[in-house]
Amino acid sequence: MLIKRAADIRYSEVTDKKAYLNRREFLGATAATTAAVAAGVLGTEAFVQAATPAPHGRKLENVKKSPLSVDERPNKWEDITTYNNYYEFGIDKDSPSMFARNLKTEPWTVTIDGECATKGSMPLEDILKGETLEERIYRHRCVEAWSMVIPWVGFPLANLIKKCEPTSKAKYIEFTTFFDTKQMSARTSAIRYPYVEGLRLDEAMHPLTILVVGLYGEVVPNQDGAPLRLAVPWKYGFKHVKSISKIRFVEKQPLNTWQDQAPSEYGFYANVNPAVDHPRWSQATERRIGEFLRRKTMMFNGYGDQVASLYAGMDLKRNY
Repeated sequence: MLIKRAADIRYSEVTDKKAYLNRREFLGATAATTAAVAAGVLGTEAFVQAATPAPHGRKLENVKKSPLSVDERPNKWEDITTYNNYYEFGIDKDSPSMFARNLKTEPWTVTIDGECATKGSMPLEDILKGETLEERIYRHRCVEAWSMVIPWVGFPLANLIKKCEPTSKAKYIEFTTFFDTKQMSARTSAIRYPYVEGLRLDEAMHPLTILVVGLYGEVVPNQDGAPLRLAVPWKYGFKHVKSISKIRFVEKQPLNTWQDQAPSEYGFYANVNPAVDHPRWSQATERRIGEFLRRKTMMFNGYGDQVASLYAGMDLKRNY
């Protein structure tokens, strides 16, 4: 996930390309849009070639609805599969939908290491063995001030953690993405690879934190993080590490990729917080993809009742 370094156009101000190119939808919202522009609510619109939606893939069997889902309408398949941050496949939002298609996701193994009893290479089939897959409709909020509602299919990360049997020294969990220069030849040089992220162990064990294997009841597309990605719905999108290839249990807080490269802009916790601005723009509002007007950003992305206790006594402006 993350931000283009150019300062001329902010991603947070760019109208969704599909909405822009859909003349009928655009004209239908002209009055509201004109008023919003006059008030300075909307920024520059980008006229770009529409990306091709991901082809529909294999259906997942016996997926159950989760009571932890939000009661909001999900974004369309086309939105979720053509508007992505995945720098290994390019910096533009539509690049992953074009360049991630050749990523080989079968067979897939995840290396387990660090402060745990169970170590070694774990095939994805073993990770999924015995798991009940749930569809969870989650809000997804990016640090660039855009958002979606996504019907992920996955299972609690806590289940895998228990299988790994972390020791008493394990306080954090570190995730590393898959990286291969041949399969990711369209990558940007904006960051160093492989991409690394981390969570505190209690965050990782929280029931809302899931490992994702699907989208809309199907196998998750490559550009959305196939075959295994993280979803932590109260945190900004760059925490939701994609195509996980290694999990390591550690005693000290790991240094995540964007914290390492831009510490004044990205911290370890990355909790959605409208009171903490990005140095180059406000986080107080967001624009949901497919909508023209902005909405207020909710603390913890609206999951405060479930997760606020994890941060009792912490200065959330300092621990951003």
